[in-house]
Amino acid sequence: MIPTSYPDKTEIARLSARMLLEIGAVHFNADEPFTLASGLPSPTYIDCRKLISYPRIRATLMDFLSVTVMREAGFEAFDNVAGGETAGIPFAALVAERLALPMTYIRKKPKGYGRNARIEGVMREGQRVLLVEDLTTDGGSKLSFVDAIRETGASCAHTAVIFYYGIFSETEKTLGDHGVRLHHLCTWWDVLEEARAQGSFDENTLREVDCFLRAPRAWQEARRRD
Repeated sequence: MIPTSYPDKTEIARLSARMLLEIGAVHFNADEPFTLASGLPSPTYIDCRKLISYPRIRATLMDFLSVTVMREAGFEAFDNVAGGETAGIPFAALVAERLALPMTYIRKKPKGYGRNARIEGVMREGQRVLLVEDLTTDGGSKLSFVDAIRETGASCAHTAVIFYYGIFSETEKTLGDHGVRLHHLCTWWDVLEEARAQGSFDENTLREVDCFLRAPRAWQEARRRD
């Protein structure tokens, strides 16, 4: 079923943050920071992959993501939904089902044998493709997937994610300069606000997370020197 009527963007953000907290996808630890893929430290970490194991929450968030895309991009804006390997694949499949569209997925690199393909499934020249992923930090990892889509002769001007860090000022510019608009459900600011409302973490931890979110690069540099 294609969803069409859901809460406004502010309430979707609050509820999405609440669900991520409820399933333990959100991790805050200022004393022993996490190491991100970039190698930099962070007092925050989110694991959206856990969502696939919670059917009710998974279904609600996929409804939210589908209706967000339709509201912001248009109800007839796409011909194909593509997921990025690997985390984006299940969410792309679920969104494609709701939008009644074909689904494909994109490998991070050619598989090295057979057709040596990056695109799996059927993607045709001229199709308007929505790229679906679990999250984005600075937007950089999306560009390779977008380029792979465009190499087929299809277009990709939109990407949709469950979670957007929302703390790196260059993210939307990076995507925008590549001709891609970002759609998302919630950010670290939404999660922090909901965590405070629920009392999910102690005040010292929340204070340190707030400091990181306000100046992430400075926080990381200070920790690297320690």
